Amino acid sequence: MPLIDIAVITLYFLVVIVIAFALARRGGRSTEDFFLSGRKLPWWIAGTTMVATTFAADTPLAVTELVATRGIAGNWLWWNMVAGNILAVFFFAKLWRRSGIMTDVEFIELRYSGPEAAFLRGFKALYLGVFLNAIIMGWVNVALAEILKNIFGISGDQVIYYILGAMLVVGIYSSVSGLWGIAFTDMFQFIIAMAGCIVLAGIVISLPEIGGVAGLKAKLPADYFRFVPRIGSGASAAAGGILTLSFSAFIAHIAIQWWSSWYPGSEPGGGGYVAQRMMSAKDERHSMLATLWFTVAHFALRPWPWIIVALCSLVLYPGLGPDEKKAGFIMAMRDHLPPGLLGLLVAAFLAAYMSTISTHLNWGTSYLVNDFYRRFIKKDADERHYVFASRVFTLVLMLVSSMLIFVINSISGAWSFIIECGAGLGLVLILRWYWWRVSAWSEISAMIAPFAGYTLTRYVLHISFPESLFFIVGLTTIVWLAVTFLTRPVDRETLESFNERVRPGGPGWRTFTSAAAKGRSQWALFVNWILGIGVVYTALFSIGRIILQEYVSGVVLLAVTAVLCIMLNISLSRDTD
Repeated sequence: MPLIDIAVITLYFLVVIVIAFALARRGGRSTEDFFLSGRKLPWWIAGTTMVATTFAADTPLAVTELVATRGIAGNWLWWNMVAGNILAVFFFAKLWRRSGIMTDVEFIELRYSGPEAAFLRGFKALYLGVFLNAIIMGWVNVALAEILKNIFGISGDQVIYYILGAMLVVGIYSSVSGLWGIAFTDMFQFIIAMAGCIVLAGIVISLPEIGGVAGLKAKLPADYFRFVPRIGSGASAAAGGILTLSFSAFIAHIAIQWWSSWYPGSEPGGGGYVAQRMMSAKDERHSMLATLWFTVAHFALRPWPWIIVALCSLVLYPGLGPDEKKAGFIMAMRDHLPPGLLGLLVAAFLAAYMSTISTHLNWGTSYLVNDFYRRFIKKDADERHYVFASRVFTLVLMLVSSMLIFVINSISGAWSFIIECGAGLGLVLILRWYWWRVSAWSEISAMIAPFAGYTLTRYVLHISFPESLFFIVGLTTIVWLAVTFLTRPVDRETLESFNERVRPGGPGWRTFTSAAAKGRSQWALFVNWILGIGVVYTALFSIGRIILQEYVSGVVLLAVTAVLCIMLNISLSRDTD
């Protein structure tokens, strides 16, 4: 690479390290500072760190692959999750902040009772903190390997050394300053990552080979620019072979997946690092606003530069095979950016990569320290000891996840595995807040049943994703409901304590009349949910229409967005809870 590009990348690394060490003392004061920034983050920082975390190195590549095979509408694989994210905004963000706990796994012994609750807390600490967390970081490392291969020509066994080097940098600054450092580096990294992608989109769309938006539309079939999937079977000949979605697959995405499946960043009811950021906010209102900003930015603002580059890559690299299409984004960077800007884009991808890995290291370590080590192994140490343990666990988790580069070959395969093996669990994660009868046994059975369903659909029934969700979700729901009514409920003292502390409200807590009276109006929350969904989707489509120079429909949708925002603001101003 030219010297100027190397200088840009080096400067980026220096800024990240300086930020981390500048906040080292603040992050080391206690585990609450290390994992929750002392519960002092304003909404705009807490929300932006959520967006930065979900903007991983693999995300532009995955979107490029979706657009190349299904057009813009291929993004409904994850656009369908808007309803679940908005559900977390209005029904759960304030409750997570109000709970006063450190991790979403600690919630288990706040809500449930008995040895089964202790077992579930310890099991989930290891299952989420090590197993699933390592898989997620593993597929992010696969994406980084793809970038290294296409930009620098690094391949084979050499890649792992570069992966380990990148992980070491992230591990160091994550272990030094905890969430304080991660939050502020996330802010810097998100700005770099978004600026880089916007610059790339502007340069690529202006190339003579593309000819601007008008030229792009002329060179690609119209179906590539559809915002809603074509429902049918087989391929659309008019679109040059764009795959369509079957009706059952579309229903599985928009009507089942968003509420039934556990997926990092879009957990039903909040959870994982999203819940961590909710609990790190200044207060309940900041928690809600942070999650709302995250959802708007995540779905409506962030994807359009990637989509534009993905469409342009189809024109620039028409000969790429099905498994190579995701590399079109990186090839556009490599081939069409001048010196200096290439370094900026490489730094942008490194920023996206590092913001995701740092959060997952901190989040996974919070489970291992707070919910396993402190809960079951060493209960009476001081905060200084637990901060030291947190730093050690961060580095250990870094090494474990790095090794998965040898195991995970398919990013999309890892995505579908995570979704299918959590299918049906989502309803329990939602109802445990709003129905007193849900118990630890409900959640345990809802975690086990999807694996049985996954095995049956994959190896016996031969049903593929996403149609497999119908069977897995149905089986899981029957199992956990049966287990719920066949096992003893949570003891009344625990339920009363939880309801008094969190005040979820709703008909599911009418048995506890004195505390239920303090709950919020479920009808008002439902109205906010509908308005929030409308805001995100109309903003998403209005921005897209304007970018594609369809100004009339874009401006109309933008006006609808503004009206919905005003209505939502009025509704929120009446929320005094």
